[in-house]
Amino acid sequence: MTTRRAVTLFLCGDVMTGRGVDQLFPSSCPPRLHEPFVTSALDYVGMAQRASNPIPMPVDYAYVWGDALSVLEDVHPDLRVVNLETSVTLSEDAFPKGINYRMHPANATVLTTAELDCCSLANNHVMDWGEAGLLDTLDTLERCGVRAVGAGRDREAAMRPAAFDVGNGGRVLVFAFCTGDSGVPSAWAAGSDKPGVHLLPDLSLGTVEHLADRVKRVKLPGDLVVASIHWGANWGYEVPRRHRKFAHDLIDRASFDVIHGHSSHHAKAFEVHDGHLILYGCGDFLNDYEGIGGHTEFRPDLTLMYFPTLDLETGHLVDLELFPLRIRGFRLNHASAADREWLRSRLHREAQRFGHRVDVSDGRLRGEW
Repeated sequence: MTTRRAVTLFLCGDVMTGRGVDQLFPSSCPPRLHEPFVTSALDYVGMAQRASNPIPMPVDYAYVWGDALSVLEDVHPDLRVVNLETSVTLSEDAFPKGINYRMHPANATVLTTAELDCCSLANNHVMDWGEAGLLDTLDTLERCGVRAVGAGRDREAAMRPAAFDVGNGGRVLVFAFCTGDSGVPSAWAAGSDKPGVHLLPDLSLGTVEHLADRVKRVKLPGDLVVASIHWGANWGYEVPRRHRKFAHDLIDRASFDVIHGHSSHHAKAFEVHDGHLILYGCGDFLNDYEGIGGHTEFRPDLTLMYFPTLDLETGHLVDLELFPLRIRGFRLNHASAADREWLRSRLHREAQRFGHRVDVSDGRLRGEW
């Protein structure tokens, strides 16, 4: 009798530890902002405190992760991958886009506190403070021992995946890239001798074939391959037809096993295509939006931890657990029963489009397909 080998991943959406969240920690960037209506990052702290309770500043680095840390300890995933949606820098070279996120490099300990293995940097905020800010981010993550993907000192580095041994003779390869429809400026694309992000030119079959070639160069028998992609609008449950086709092509033609989509500020549908998981939008995981208001119909204060378990032999999805949390006081807290049911019903409604469902069991949600 043989035992099936499996690997469990932790995936989530945007982790934004800059701006207001950065102000909570012992060190923080100067709070001055270049936004049209808010001039200080401390104003975001004030809005959150008025919306919930006073925050005992400064906080330790475990504070913002809150109850997520106990969930991670309980599940004990083999690999932890997030989209880090902030620059880690003291650069003052603000890109003229209105909203600029940054975190003090001394606060990078917040990433190792959650024992993160890999951060996708292919997003629309990692270069908010210019090329200098990106280089500082890359240097800081390297010092912390956290692998960065999707951005680099040149195009080749930005395209390069990170490889992780996950035991049982298996590896997980993580690629990251982004699209213009998520708000990434074209000027941020990495060049042959220019730092930047892995920005896809389009979602054509030509782009799929290029990515297939990149996978073919590095994938060994038994490897699992993850595509972490920042794409699409911030709000709305619609899955654009071009996104769905691209995700299917990445699986069918480029040998990706998991599509880890993000950019939406709330969780969107999941799909299992030919046995492989597609997360079209994981939603924000951690941010400083508390108290801002607006878009309440999407409940952006509710977040999810995704734990897909994959067969190491085939890359097929074996199990999908989702843990609901709520951001309150810039901290991740267990969701109430009512909030959990709200999330379940929305995710179930969206999953039904693909013939799937979302059930609840023991305080967690489970995807069924």
